[in-house]
Amino acid sequence: MGKSITKENLLTERELDRVIEMAWEDRTPFEAILFQFNLPEKEVIRLMRANLKESSFKRWRKRVNSGVSQKHLKKRNPEISRFKCSRQRAISGNKISKR
Repeated sequence: MGKSITKENLLTERELDRVIEMAWEDRTPFEAILFQFNLPEKEVIRLMRANLKESSFKRWRKRVNSGVSQKHLKKRNPEISRFKCSRQRAISGNKISKR
């Protein structure tokens, strides 16, 4: 049986780690992950399910769907119009910011 080619398979280990890190961050919306890595919300959910322990995934999903997380721009304060902190280095396309 051959392995299917998915967006997850095309990410480097560092990019995969960064996507998971961004997904865990409450104030990083799914739109920022889409912009930087071209991964829609459904793909991020699938990626998180495949790379986290089941209990960690369930905790993450519960948090994302709660009022605590601002993963969805519709739940965000409309005055916040950026994906990142004003002090964070610029995010350019699909490149990871230098740390």
